[in-house]
Amino acid sequence: MHILILGAAGMVGRKLTERLLREGRLGKHDITRMTLQDVVTPAKPANAAIPINVVASDFADAGAAAPLIADRPDVIFHLAAIVSGEAEAEFDKGYRINLDGTRYLIDAIRHASGGYKPRLVFTSSIAVFGAPFPEKIGDEFFHTPLTSYGTQKSICELLINDYTRKGLLDGISIRLPTICVRPGKPNKAASGFFSNIIREPLAGEEAVLPVSEDVRHWHASPKSAVGFLIQAGTMDLNAMGPRRNLSMPGMSVTVGEQIAALDRVAGKNVTARIKRVPDPTIIGIVSGWPRDFVADRALKLGFTTAEKTFDDIIRIHIEDELGGKFAG
Repeated sequence: MHILILGAAGMVGRKLTERLLREGRLGKHDITRMTLQDVVTPAKPANAAIPINVVASDFADAGAAAPLIADRPDVIFHLAAIVSGEAEAEFDKGYRINLDGTRYLIDAIRHASGGYKPRLVFTSSIAVFGAPFPEKIGDEFFHTPLTSYGTQKSICELLINDYTRKGLLDGISIRLPTICVRPGKPNKAASGFFSNIIREPLAGEEAVLPVSEDVRHWHASPKSAVGFLIQAGTMDLNAMGPRRNLSMPGMSVTVGEQIAALDRVAGKNVTARIKRVPDPTIIGIVSGWPRDFVADRALKLGFTTAEKTFDDIIRIHIEDELGGKFAG
């Protein structure tokens, strides 16, 4: 089996690559080859037992997709995107990368010869939903995105659904919760503070909290995100029927509950590093975000999380990214 990962240099892309290489299989099939693509050169895993091709290219260029699918990858994990805050601030760039790149990819698949029909797993977002919404969003709730990022993801969901309906590919869109705790440095995502207020204090650094502790949001760990992708890449998609998009399971917590969990896991010396500095722009964006979900369809189709509490999310980060230690 040949696997292509678009956006492989990102956090989820790296973790997905590591797991696939560690297990050597996707579902019932041995992985025989991988292609890793990103706008920056993805790191080539050392001592891999299979051939790995690394490609640095601009996914949103009109001619970038055809070479990537020339060797007919069986499963394509589409993680390539710019994040929410950047897409909102740079309107043209957001549509070019988050929408045009996806359209070029699915059109390249459509025009490929020989009946090529790969499994395409697209990472969508809960940003496809916008206020007003119920306290818990169910599987029947409609799309009303209130950001450019959410609009771009919503359009891509519809395109992948339609191309699948026409028999041009075998697609599924999974709406990821906000992934927390994200390792590395802060990025331009409007949701970045959810990770920052955990990651930086654990590393002995100050973190800025730009919103009220009453803000409630939907989260899952990086480990869960990789598990969602694996499930989407291996399950029988016919069980979904014609609706090839799903909201992933997660947990709903307030910022205050996040901080309380950090206090339980790491202590008050760590939580004291969180500085409250309200940011009206972030507050405005977050006010239109979903707070809680009932992800019944995904649960019935076998999607599960790796954590039960937010304390677990913090412990996963400490174990996976900090070697089990933190700056107390």
